[in-house]
Amino acid sequence: MSGTHHLAEVGVIGGSGFYEMPGLTEVEHVQLATPYGAPSGAITTGVLHGRRVAFLPRHDRGHRLLPSELNARANIYALKMLGVRRIVAVSAVGSLRLEIEPLHAVVPDQVIDRTQGRPSTFFGGGAVAHVGLADPFCPTLSASLATSAEAAGVTIHRGGTLVVIEGPAFSTRAESTLYRAWGGDIIGMTAVPEAKLAREAEICYASLCFATDYDVWHESEADVSADLVVQNLHRNADRARASVAGVIEALDGIEDGCGCQDALATALVTSHEQVSVDTRRRLGLIVERYWGAPERGAAR
Repeated sequence: MSGTHHLAEVGVIGGSGFYEMPGLTEVEHVQLATPYGAPSGAITTGVLHGRRVAFLPRHDRGHRLLPSELNARANIYALKMLGVRRIVAVSAVGSLRLEIEPLHAVVPDQVIDRTQGRPSTFFGGGAVAHVGLADPFCPTLSASLATSAEAAGVTIHRGGTLVVIEGPAFSTRAESTLYRAWGGDIIGMTAVPEAKLAREAEICYASLCFATDYDVWHESEADVSADLVVQNLHRNADRARASVAGVIEALDGIEDGCGCQDALATALVTSHEQVSVDTRRRLGLIVERYWGAPERGAAR
């Protein structure tokens, strides 16, 4: 991609049932190639409330990608290429708490990672970095997102622990009971590795998680099924879009003191002189602020 006409301030990752972003003007569809492969699909950019937004449907249009098949590194890197500094992700989740009812939403502040084998770092290949992830979601962006969702009429639970499982199958009853005992509040399949990669990319990341079911722990409510998830997602679609539009409109009021956008300042362990040009080129925009651009034609 060349030029600056596609640059966007905020990225929106749409989850199950959230495949388009209505209300955008000056719409463009951008196909990007990244050092980590292709993102889930074309990214739609457009203007909403005076800001250029980049919208990416996580599972591609038509919902063609399993959670395990998502190229999260390419998705986050592509948004970085477009200049995105804040990401709002929308997801469907199961509720692990009686008070989090279907059609309610949670803006989580913690994660328990139960995924397996998903690439969850841009680093490696001779370059080491350890970002802080004590608070895996940006607290300032999350607070604004919760406020916007409330204004859109969503019953919001501020904070909570999101258990991220590998999928694509839903949990067993024993697993669902275990996650409740661990303090889990909601359960999903996609926030990891997105949150980890966004932190490495120094992008603020917050998630709006719509509860569609009670997973399988509840004795009297229906067990989770794909049909139930889709049915409740459609019921919440307009409020989800209004919530996202509200946080975009309120961006001026969000302070930058969260630390997300300086996450690599104390995380880079390997000296750039020891890192091969190939690895530096692959990392590209992730480390360019600290290491500069690798010299063209330099020895590997």
